[in-house]
Amino acid sequence: MAIFGGNKKEGKKEKRISRARAAALAPGRAHAIVLHPWYTEKALLATDTGVYGFAVARDATKPQIAAAIKELYGVAPRKVAIVNTPGKRVSKRTRPGKATRAARRKAYVYLNAGEKIEFA
Repeated sequence: MAIFGGNKKEGKKEKRISRARAAALAPGRAHAIVLHPWYTEKALLATDTGVYGFAVARDATKPQIAAAIKELYGVAPRKVAIVNTPGKRVSKRTRPGKATRAARRKAYVYLNAGEKIEFA
C-alpha cells in the first residue's frame, strides 16, 4: 500500500506554501485583480459602515484581492467577501428576443473603523 500512502503532514505543509504564494502579488498586477469600484446604490450606502464593493477578476482569490487593495488604495482590509453572480437571460429593450448578461464577480472589502477609501 505504499503506492497510495504518504505522509499527510507533508501534504498540509505544501498546501500552506501554495496559499502563501497565491497571496503574493506581482508588481503592477493589482489593476488586473481589482477591475473597478462597484457603484450601485446598495454598495454606496455600505461605504458609511466601512464596506466597499469592487468588481474583481474571475480567478482572483481573497488574499490577492486584499493585497491589491493595499497596493492601490493604501489601506489593509480586515475581511474580504466574494460574491459570484451568474449570467442571466434578459429581454432586449429595443428588439424582440432575449440576450444573456455576463457573469460577474464582486468583492466586498471590509475596513477597520476610521479607515476610508477615496475614489475621486
